[in-house]
Amino acid sequence: MNEKDLDTRFQEAVAIADKMSQSSLPQDIQLRLYAYYKQATFGMVDTSSISATYHLRDAFKTNAWMQISHLTADEAKELYIESIMELTKK
Repeated sequence: MNEKDLDTRFQEAVAIADKMSQSSLPQDIQLRLYAYYKQATFGMVDTSSISATYHLRDAFKTNAWMQISHLTADEAKELYIESIMELTKK
């Protein structure tokens, strides 16, 4: 599959996710989706930009992102797409 196909499928999955209610998703799923999205769109987390006024919620989000930092952007996109498709089956 070429790059355009992956990017198109990723954008479609993002559009689906935007319509989902966060409160309907368990927090671990929300964190996983967040991490895949950030890795897919920004690459590795930049720990030097973490603020001293760090909130617990931000720590969980950064931790989730750091746990998948070994993935390429394309791998993160694929996992994001798979996760969204799995959620829409339920």
